[in-house]
Amino acid sequence: MAKKTYRSMDDFAAACGVSRPTLSKYFDDPTQIKEVTRKRIEAALKKSNFEPNLFARHLNRKRTKNIGILVPTMSDPFYVQVVSLIELELRAKGFWPVQISSHTRPELEEEAVRTLLSLKVAGAIVAPLGAGSRRSALARLTDAIPVVCFDSPSAFDLPFVGNDNAQSVAAIVQYLCRSGEPPVFLDVPHMMANTNERTESYRATMRREGHEPLVIECESSPSWEFERLGYEQMQRMFARGGLPGKTLLCANDRFAFGAMAAAFASGLKIGRAEGCDIRIAGHDDHPLSRYTCPSLTTMAQNAPEIAAKAVELLLKSVEDEEADRKVAPSRVILEATLVMRESA
Repeated sequence: MAKKTYRSMDDFAAACGVSRPTLSKYFDDPTQIKEVTRKRIEAALKKSNFEPNLFARHLNRKRTKNIGILVPTMSDPFYVQVVSLIELELRAKGFWPVQISSHTRPELEEEAVRTLLSLKVAGAIVAPLGAGSRRSALARLTDAIPVVCFDSPSAFDLPFVGNDNAQSVAAIVQYLCRSGEPPVFLDVPHMMANTNERTESYRATMRREGHEPLVIECESSPSWEFERLGYEQMQRMFARGGLPGKTLLCANDRFAFGAMAAAFASGLKIGRAEGCDIRIAGHDDHPLSRYTCPSLTTMAQNAPEIAAKAVELLLKSVEDEEADRKVAPSRVILEATLVMRESA
């Protein structure tokens, strides 16, 4: 027997013998209504093709069940990993994730803000572009809805969840000093606040360990193509007569991937085993770092906790109907874990 078709919520509510508000309550949370009414609606659903347009219903409300997620790029597996975890956290709590990338471009970050506001999202979890962000765009977003930042804090006094870069860089510098020649630091362009923190932690830790820090600044124009930057920087050093040391600590894993490729192309053997020419380490525990050859020694950010805490902070405000629209400023800083692999 063909299932019945209903064109609207009103039509289906009438067929169920319930009011439109009661039907809306059922689709929001079936536990809100009496069991006998719930069973009546569910029996009618089985006999029909009715599927409510929940997205349109949410847009008609002052506050939707949608949460925006805005990141600089989805080509970086670190963001893919964290965003996937955020999405699962939100779904488990009854919210719908709306994910947008700015593709590392300020004008597209601004456009993404306009899109999220037009969708009437209840709040947003944002990894800002950092120095490249347009202040007016983020100001418009934070004036309208609760916002929590992750990975890199914004210029505004917003809640932030991120890595303890002072702790993580100190831990890997100490390990490299204990296990061999003290590291030279290969820096990336300082487009975000966390890059400054990592560089300063390297300098401070080297001095505490009794060594003179040596930071090699990236000579390329600022870019999110970190693999290319790492490869080109190593090539420049080779062209000038060689590397400044036999242990290199890269500011992030993607830069380390490029550095490793350039070292391999120059005939160097990378690793901590006897007979190797150079040690290379990174930071972040990029999802591909365990599959490089050799596998990359690095610091693992606590991605699951970053996602969980960001969602927790945001929903504290979003779910409180009486609360102010802003999230109370707070910072959740999480320690990273040393992952020792074959590269260093």
